[in-house]
Amino acid sequence: MSQSDSGRPVLELRAVTRVHGQGAAEVHALRGIDLAVRAGEFVAVMGPSGSGKSTLLTLAGGLDRPSGGQVLVEGVELGGLNRTAQAAVRRRSVGYVFQDYNLVPALTAAENISLPRELDGVSGRTARREALAALTELGIADLADRFPEQLSGGQQQRVAIARALVGERRLVLADEPTGALDSATGEAVLAVLRARCDAGAAAMMVTHEPRHAVWADRVVHLSDGRVVRETTGRQAAHPLLAQGNGGHR
Repeated sequence: MSQSDSGRPVLELRAVTRVHGQGAAEVHALRGIDLAVRAGEFVAVMGPSGSGKSTLLTLAGGLDRPSGGQVLVEGVELGGLNRTAQAAVRRRSVGYVFQDYNLVPALTAAENISLPRELDGVSGRTARREALAALTELGIADLADRFPEQLSGGQQQRVAIARALVGERRLVLADEPTGALDSATGEAVLAVLRARCDAGAAAMMVTHEPRHAVWADRVVHLSDGRVVRETTGRQAAHPLLAQGNGGHR
């Protein structure tokens, strides 16, 4: 990472709102969110169910459009792009870890990881080499040629994380990335995410676990679609430290 990149926002949300439904069924999932995640920064997002955490992540990754406001990835406003251009930004700049893994059943683990790279013009040989490197980083290189149905939930989760990390992804978005993992493996995955940020990437992770948020530089707490406070990862792990900022909801 160059000196000029250090601290530069990779992700920016400016006055972002998201409304689902209309009339009596209208639900305000996000209400005027302002948030920036900078190069080298690991941000955790916490809050009760229904607070808008997953909606925030899908908007940040360009998987949904805001009802109002702007979402920018590396200075490019996603709302100003057509679907093809948005997909290109996601392939090149954004790695997304889905809660339900979202692996292609007909592809092996290595092929699932290689696919977005090949779609972006990388040769098959190079894409496989990168996929194997990502699998090795997650400790599951021996699963490269297995299909999703041959993998446990935890193994599928690690394949999904490897897919999000492959290539030069500048922004990693993870929705409960340790949900299907045992404690030791979950900690190892968080260490990998932390290392990516230390190397210059930006990451935003949704989690319910204060012990996982301790890996983050900053914790954004949501409630009813709003940012209600920000703390450090250390404060998230120790609720009493956060009481001066409003305590836990």
